[in-house]
Amino acid sequence: MADAKRELVECIADFGDDALRDIWLFNPTRYEALYLRDDVAANIEDINVNKFVDNERYGYITRDTYNALSHAAYQYSVHGFDEFEQFRAFLGEKKTDPGVFISLDAHNGAYDFGELYNRLMEFTSRVDASSMAPKDIGQWSGD
Repeated sequence: MADAKRELVECIADFGDDALRDIWLFNPTRYEALYLRDDVAANIEDINVNKFVDNERYGYITRDTYNALSHAAYQYSVHGFDEFEQFRAFLGEKKTDPGVFISLDAHNGAYDFGELYNRLMEFTSRVDASSMAPKDIGQWSGD
């Protein structure tokens, strides 16, 4: 795994700790799993990962829509599931810049996703987001 991607995983893992389930990097044409916890890796064998990632790619469109319709700039989205919460953000403003989505175990409290977003923006202030393009369609880089 390239140094910038490894640093991204460390940034997110520091936030998610033991609750971190997975980290996915994507752009309009490719995606790469940067981290999959063992139990999550076993569970995704039964789903169509390509369709799941395609759904997150739709965020490139909704980001533009939110920015056009709101006085405030879009930052991130959170989706709640019965077993986990999923966070998605983009690592740059260009349509070719990658996005990242992660999931964390569900719990009774609330995660501070604003803090996670701030950590990601601090990270991208030091790293060129366009250099972090996913390797290949469906590639899992492992640890």
